[in-house]
Amino acid sequence: MTFLVYQSYSICKKLLNSYSIFIKQKVIISMRITLSEVVERYQRNIYVAAYAIVRNSDDANDVVQDAFLQYYTKIRQFESEEHIKAWLLRVAINKATDMTRSFWRRFRSEENPDIHGTVQAILNERESLLNEAVMQLPLKQRVVIHLHYYEDYSIKEIADILRLTESSVKMRLMRGRENLRTALKEESINERQRFL
Repeated sequence: MTFLVYQSYSICKKLLNSYSIFIKQKVIISMRITLSEVVERYQRNIYVAAYAIVRNSDDANDVVQDAFLQYYTKIRQFESEEHIKAWLLRVAINKATDMTRSFWRRFRSEENPDIHGTVQAILNERESLLNEAVMQLPLKQRVVIHLHYYEDYSIKEIADILRLTESSVKMRLMRGRENLRTALKEESINERQRFL
């Protein structure tokens, strides 16, 4: 009987040792950056992504604040800085999408998107026409276009962030590009007619 107890103790001890080695390796690989550093590094990116969805600077600021609050309160380790950025973007996109679906937002009077606000200060004048066209895209296409062209994520990374298949991301990108091409051609025609 004592031999059996000793043997099970020995097996448990080996399991605990291997588990603690695994935990130590996991802690070495994982990381967490202070909130002030995260805000300094990613505030602009998250704001622009949120603004692309909610089209209002006040709502975008609320989304950014909620995303950073969730980062601060969440007890989670990340694999890298890119993982932190992707997680924050995912949280911001979810919160912005939830905000657009909220009861309060659906029944308030729609205001014109403040295109010439903070985001416009970030972008230069040559990009303003393109930015306005992007803001007119449907939400699903707008988010994918933003992540691909403004945040430089690959199709695979966008699929991971949005929890979509790569083919869905490709289709949204293709449709978004087609809609942008059409909108920019119409704008170009309107601009030419204005000068004639």
